[in-house]
Amino acid sequence: MSGIKELIRTEANGTLSFGDYELEQKTKRSDYEHDGDLYKVKTYADITKLEKNGMFVYESVPGTAVYDFYATENGVSFSVEGEKDAQIILGLEEDAEYKIYIDETNIGTMKTNMGGKLVLSVEIGASDTSVPVKVVKL
Repeated sequence: MSGIKELIRTEANGTLSFGDYELEQKTKRSDYEHDGDLYKVKTYADITKLEKNGMFVYESVPGTAVYDFYATENGVSFSVEGEKDAQIILGLEEDAEYKIYIDETNIGTMKTNMGGKLVLSVEIGASDTSVPVKVVKL
């Protein structure tokens, strides 16, 4: 795997995949319809950002590729890959507590701030595989 060449797509299982960290120039795709919502993705080597109906959903520095992104009111799950370790910011419910799993390991609980943002660090390393991330509301 090495980035989503079409920038964003719907997978057969109904999830979203987005981002291409191999791009040297910032590239975006707007008005991508999925389950009645409109998504916008901006991505390249330095950053990947996803918005849903104009609201913040996901951001990574540096850029990443995200596979099987699935969000509900109870949390988010996805797999992420990139060339370097990444800082990921997720837009979730304000002032809520979440249990975090990275690569199927429980790394503890975190609380979102008043803006609903949760910041994670994911060690991607030089592996050719993606790292599963799961965030579950308590």
